[in-house]
Amino acid sequence: MPAEETTGIHCRLDELLEQRGMTLTELSKRVGVSLVNLSVLKNDRAKAIRFSTLAAVCTALDCEVGDLLVTDPAS
Repeated sequence: MPAEETTGIHCRLDELLEQRGMTLTELSKRVGVSLVNLSVLKNDRAKAIRFSTLAAVCTALDCEVGDLLVTDPAS
C-alpha cells in the first residue's frame, strides 16, 4: 500500500477559510473539533470524516458539502 494513498477528493477548507476571513483556530472553537484534526482535513490527509463534523464545518462556514469537498482531477 502506498504511503500517500490518493482518494481523488480534495478538501477546500483553506480556500473557504480565506474567503471568510476565518482562522483554523476560530473554526476549531466554533465546531468543537481539535486544531490537529482540522489541520489534517485542510491538508488533504484525512482518510475519513464524520458526518457530524462535516455538518458542523459546513454550518460554521455557511457552505454546502460540495463547496468543501470536491473531486480532484489531478489525482
